[in-house]
Amino acid sequence: MFPRRCSQFRRSLHLSPKCQHLVGPNDPVSNLRPIIYTDTPNSPPKSNSQGKLNHPYSLQEFSDGPPSPNHALELQYKLKREQLDALNHKYWAESNTRFEAGKASVLASIPESASPETREHALSEFLKKWVVQERDRQEVYSTEWRTRNFEVIALGARLEYHRLKQRIFG
Repeated sequence: MFPRRCSQFRRSLHLSPKCQHLVGPNDPVSNLRPIIYTDTPNSPPKSNSQGKLNHPYSLQEFSDGPPSPNHALELQYKLKREQLDALNHKYWAESNTRFEAGKASVLASIPESASPETREHALSEFLKKWVVQERDRQEVYSTEWRTRNFEVIALGARLEYHRLKQRIFG
């Protein structure tokens, strides 16, 4: 009897919610694999194995009872997390597009009869200039990404703390 209570108490203190986020295929431009969050209203539908009728709306979006005490914090966390992903995707898509355009112009400027060493040298010079040219932009992006990532982590920690308090004290 005691071990059962103990295991139930340990399970009630378990901090991670039961969800499985999905990872999509690489984006052809940004080369990032998008995360499909399964704890959001836009999540892919779960299988209908219990024979329930299909509904024209996502019933997961609506709840019968009052919203949870953490509803606003959960929503803020999910929005910040998706905004961070969008920032990351946008930056790398733009950066890779500009890089590929610059690389193509360098390769187009080299005559067809050029040796492989000449092409390699031109590309290495382009890459060296590219790194110097992009340094400031990369630093601005990195600072912004770190700041937003810390905000998402802090929100997630606050949310989990509130959930833990709710489990313990009701």
